[in-house]
Amino acid sequence: MRLSYRVKHHFFSAFREFFVHHHGSLAFRAKIFALIIAADENSMVENYILVKKIAIRIYRNDEQRAILLMHSTREIVEKIFDDNGLNMDTLIEDIKHDLKIVPRYANKIDIDSLRGLVSLTEDLDTAHYQANIIEFLENLKLETIK
Repeated sequence: MRLSYRVKHHFFSAFREFFVHHHGSLAFRAKIFALIIAADENSMVENYILVKKIAIRIYRNDEQRAILLMHSTREIVEKIFDDNGLNMDTLIEDIKHDLKIVPRYANKIDIDSLRGLVSLTEDLDTAHYQANIIEFLENLKLETIK
């Protein structure tokens, strides 16, 4: 990886809240994607590539923002896997808390995109677990919108 890219990524990671337009919205989306990806202990690089493709569509070809969403998602997943004070339950509670504070974030839960991540899962039990999480998110979205 190029040094300039790593420095830029590290800088934006450290000061993301100050320099990224609508940081809260991007962070919420990252949590949603991370919740599905982290449900698979054997998640692959393809998950993050798909997140970037989805983000390019969401952000209308803004590749820098798409890369930022991809990296933010990966950071959250790594925190969960490293047992770094974050687990699936606390992430779910954090998502629910975000929706109470900013209910319009419910519109950012894209169920079809999340199902695309499940299609990358090789283990059938894990895929069912991810499907249950998606069903939970779909119900949470509907409850919040009401």
